[in-house]
Amino acid sequence: MAKVAFLGLGVMGYPMAGHLAKAGHEVTVYNRTAAKAEKWAAEHGGAWAPTPREAAKGATLVMSCVGNDDDLRSVCLGDDGAFAGIDAGSIFVDHTTVSAQVTRELHAAAAEKNVAFVDAPISGGQAGAENGQLVVMCGGEEDAYAEAETVIDAYSKLCKRLGESGSGQLCKMVNQICIAGLVQGLSEGLHFAEKAGLDGRDVVDVIGGGAAGSWQMVNRYKTMLDGHFEHGFATDWMRKDLAICLKTAEENGASLPVTALVDQFYKDVQNMGGGRWDTSSLFARLRKLG
Repeated sequence: MAKVAFLGLGVMGYPMAGHLAKAGHEVTVYNRTAAKAEKWAAEHGGAWAPTPREAAKGATLVMSCVGNDDDLRSVCLGDDGAFAGIDAGSIFVDHTTVSAQVTRELHAAAAEKNVAFVDAPISGGQAGAENGQLVVMCGGEEDAYAEAETVIDAYSKLCKRLGESGSGQLCKMVNQICIAGLVQGLSEGLHFAEKAGLDGRDVVDVIGGGAAGSWQMVNRYKTMLDGHFEHGFATDWMRKDLAICLKTAEENGASLPVTALVDQFYKDVQNMGGGRWDTSSLFARLRKLG
């Protein structure tokens, strides 16, 4: 069993850290709101620390799951950052979806302290985190990844290294690009069915087992038709991720016309007051349009 620090106890990090404790690892948590860290420690029998630096002291693996590039820099760098407390020879595993640029920046900063850095963004949403069924896409050195994978196993159903530092983040961008197009297509299909006078549930019963079937269809069509959009990854976070995708596409020359369009549709959802609605709320936008 490993001595682990976990930084960030949001809707994903809280249950992920819980799975680590349940698996028998010695876990110390940090959260920007200390009360949440105290609650986690009381619930799971672990420890909590007031700063990332103190959480990282003595840990063989330090894991983070925060909000964005700036949040990740904040927990890593500075006098109270994890890099100020982490021991040489340890491994830092970042589960945040951030830019490959900040990943490589922090990979280099960690290397100066003889610390390995593995970027390991996740997919599977809150339900995947709670059920320990996340997909983890990783970048970094092979030996560091191999060691980290044995611990990540506590909350993952699939974990794979894609290449050097930043590769995990690039793979996560592919994931978000695909989701954006799939959800928009599903929303348009269900919207068309309603306008055509068909029962959307009957339609999905028929087409769901064929080539049109997808995870999004199976897991989201009922809540979409019911107008419930509180079941997963928020639109605000999706727009953050798509901004990373589009910026990276400008840099590498990829053409993402559908992604750019769907990003604007999500902007419409935000303007409807749906920033905290899940990503399937693209359907709500179409209903509003009539």
